[in-house]
Amino acid sequence: MVFRKMLQALGVGGPSVDTVLTDPNCRPGGVLEGRVHVLGGDHAVDVEYVAIGLTTKVEVESGDNEYQTDQEFHRQRLTGSFRLEPGARHDVPFRFEVPWQTPITELYGQHLHGMTMGLATELEVARAVDKSDLDAVRVHPLPAQERILQALLRLGFRFHRADVERGRVYGVEQQLPFYQEIEFYPPAQFASGINQLELTFLPTPRRLQVVLELDKRGGLFTEGHDAFGSFDVDYATVDQVDWTGRLDDWLRQSAQRRGLFF
Repeated sequence: MVFRKMLQALGVGGPSVDTVLTDPNCRPGGVLEGRVHVLGGDHAVDVEYVAIGLTTKVEVESGDNEYQTDQEFHRQRLTGSFRLEPGARHDVPFRFEVPWQTPITELYGQHLHGMTMGLATELEVARAVDKSDLDAVRVHPLPAQERILQALLRLGFRFHRADVERGRVYGVEQQLPFYQEIEFYPPAQFASGINQLELTFLPTPRRLQVVLELDKRGGLFTEGHDAFGSFDVDYATVDQVDWTGRLDDWLRQSAQRRGLFF
């Protein structure tokens, strides 16, 4: 499927840009391929560069407030400077590497509620920068991520929403200034002790890091406190593990250690 998005002209009679993705579907650690078509306007201009970048919406906490902002997290310059004559067309093919820890946006053919991901194109002419709206990009889970998600669904957890939060996760290898949280409602056997489960994936080329957070349900005289756990998944042996059983054991043991009895 081909997606096209036109940039606004840079001034009256200025150049325009048409970015074409060969396929908007990808996985973390994969690639996006396509072409940027730069079309000259009615007068010659000196183009400083053409660049593309992946952008997502990030939740930012500031004091007692929280707000959402667009954040570009991976960028690639496609050209240096060049002269664009009136009406001329300059085609720029690209192969864009998707970072390993790019948040996923799709699950079993459905878009994850709360997620936005796109590829923005940028053209600079005489210090005037024009950015496109986002060309939608769909990031599907790695096979190892799918195994963990399948296990949670088999245990009865129900997807609630996903978001991306600026900050660091303690004790893991983190490459980007933010992390994704995928939130699930608990099944009946866990509902008396926790409000929800939050799942964070931090893949690397060698392993998948998984972080789980239990949001404890507060009682009349107690406050809810989050319980953390993390483990690594080996890509080579992921299919040899009973993840449903392992996650069930971890959830029960973690809950019991923290006084959450089901």
